[in-house]
Amino acid sequence: MTKDELRKELRARRKAHVQALPDNLRALMFHRPPAPLLARIPQEATIGLYHAGPFEAPAAAYARFFRDAGHVIALPHFADRAAPMTFRHHTDPYAQEDLEVGPFGILQPASDAEALIPDVLFVPLVGFTPEGARLGQGGGHYDRWLAEHPPVLAVGLAWDAQLCEALPTEPHDVPLDAVVTPTRIYGKP
Repeated sequence: MTKDELRKELRARRKAHVQALPDNLRALMFHRPPAPLLARIPQEATIGLYHAGPFEAPAAAYARFFRDAGHVIALPHFADRAAPMTFRHHTDPYAQEDLEVGPFGILQPASDAEALIPDVLFVPLVGFTPEGARLGQGGGHYDRWLAEHPPVLAVGLAWDAQLCEALPTEPHDVPLDAVVTPTRIYGKP
């Protein structure tokens, strides 16, 4: 199976999984990072998160949690579709008034927001293995960023349905330190 075929299958599996969850239960998931993970995050760390799409593991509660704990929050930013991914300061994780629609149709900080380099990065994914291999959307944005800016900790957020026994990997694919799902932590938190 090619990576594109696998992405299509895993997106369908993720969508079916999320749609099967009751709204009240889904709202409770990914509410707070697990304690073993928090123990590895320096107090002054800048935390990189993402604005989740409709079926991705939500990261908004993590943004609020880390902001309330005194961390600076950064979200991906793209100047245009061909530009490399950068991170900019997200100052309002409650009302999200500091966000605008970016070139990929995803909310991102405004162009004039402060540029930041996260120390800890939480990433979205389409599929993952217990060892931390990650299958992303296919643009390579996170792999390139991780290769150029190795963070203290790189963590995927995923639904349990996204777990795969194995994934096709290439030399440029950067593995994650850990993956957090609603039921467990994979890797080395």
